[in-house]
Amino acid sequence: MAKLDPDAEKRERKKLIKWVVTIFLVTIVISGTISFVSDAVMESSSLPVAFLILLVIILVGILFDTVGMAVATADEKPFHSMAAKKVPGAQEAIRLLRNAERVSSICNDVVGDICGVVSGSASATIAAQVVRSFDFSWPQVATLLMSALAAGLTVGGKAIGKNIAVNSCTEIVHTVGRVIYTLHHLFHKKKL
Repeated sequence: MAKLDPDAEKRERKKLIKWVVTIFLVTIVISGTISFVSDAVMESSSLPVAFLILLVIILVGILFDTVGMAVATADEKPFHSMAAKKVPGAQEAIRLLRNAERVSSICNDVVGDICGVVSGSASATIAAQVVRSFDFSWPQVATLLMSALAAGLTVGGKAIGKNIAVNSCTEIVHTVGRVIYTLHHLFHKKKL
């Protein structure tokens, strides 16, 4: 096994440190912003709308977790054939797979974990609304039930998503590649 030269090791270490610091700062900003906005919206929403917002937050976390898993498990080979045939999204899929570690980190760790934290906060807000609306004698029960519901939906949904991701990773990565392709061409045409 060949060793990297010392300069290459230093560059790789600097690259890793830069990535970790960047992802740390981005997570703080995104998490703070999403928490602030969702708390403000949830406080002024009716109970059904608050439940809907909670479900959307959980679904976003599940979706990104599924994409992160698919990118981590997919093989690059089928996309080379698609790229040779100029299939839209194939080049983008190859780029995703070549950066699988970062894509998976962003999808699973940044977005997925932020959605987990925000859904916990949202479930606490809903529990407070339930307690105020229905005059519970034990407010802890409402909080416990909402937290358990959010955790159950998240964990169950992610388990289903991981199964789908492993079994359909090529289709999922290609779909994400097509979305990126479409967005890129949509915004690129507007600039012209």
